[in-house]
Amino acid sequence: MRHMILNRYIAALFLATLALGQGKATDPAGGGESLAGLAKQKPNVSGPVPRTADGKPDLSGLWGPDRNFIYDISSALKPGETFPIRPWAAKLAQERVSKDDPEANCLPAGVPRMAPYPWKIVQTPSLIVFLYEGNIHTYRQVFMDGRAHPQDADPTWYGHSTGKWEGSTLVVDTVGFNDKFWFDFAAHPHTEKLHITERYRRPDLGRLDFEVTIDDPGTFTRPFTLYGHSPLLTNTEIIEYICNENNQDVSHITGKDTRK
Repeated sequence: MRHMILNRYIAALFLATLALGQGKATDPAGGGESLAGLAKQKPNVSGPVPRTADGKPDLSGLWGPDRNFIYDISSALKPGETFPIRPWAAKLAQERVSKDDPEANCLPAGVPRMAPYPWKIVQTPSLIVFLYEGNIHTYRQVFMDGRAHPQDADPTWYGHSTGKWEGSTLVVDTVGFNDKFWFDFAAHPHTEKLHITERYRRPDLGRLDFEVTIDDPGTFTRPFTLYGHSPLLTNTEIIEYICNENNQDVSHITGKDTRK
């Protein structure tokens, strides 16, 4: 029933984000449980970390979104850490308007942006797949077979991802991005120099912790790392969500960023 409350959900999300001072809220055409409701879901299971046959932590499961990655990546920085953005990128973020957000126009969210919808990890020894309910009902592939990145990869929305295990931590290295997606609702940009390193840990059955290091010398003055976590969702599933089928979002988004 998540998609049956489209208009009320979009309006509530937009107003709530304005109240938080973000000024850039968009939710692409979808309904869903309220953003706050999904973000506040707590794991209702406890127990040891599941393991695969080779002894690695099994990250498989349905996971909820993290609010910090939904609204504004700068909100996930450590206390006192300044956002190391270059002047041209800060200016561009201020000039962009919400209706131009690629995600609001049913395009992929990119990395590490997190849509306010459940997402699933499917883990095998040679390939890990992230399945996203949100926006265009899409996926990422993380190749675990030791392959290298292509020497001249065609720029894409999700880039080219390879993974490896460092003890109990899954390390995902991704390059080959295009420069089209926004990092967040606050419209932070990036260039094709973007290089992202993600680290995923499952400290217990009901929680997935992750950290994301963003390195883009074209946009930022130095690399920086964001931190987040997702709760395990039970008694539910990802559902088919085709953003273009009922996208009533963009025509109602006319404001500019009001942040100072």
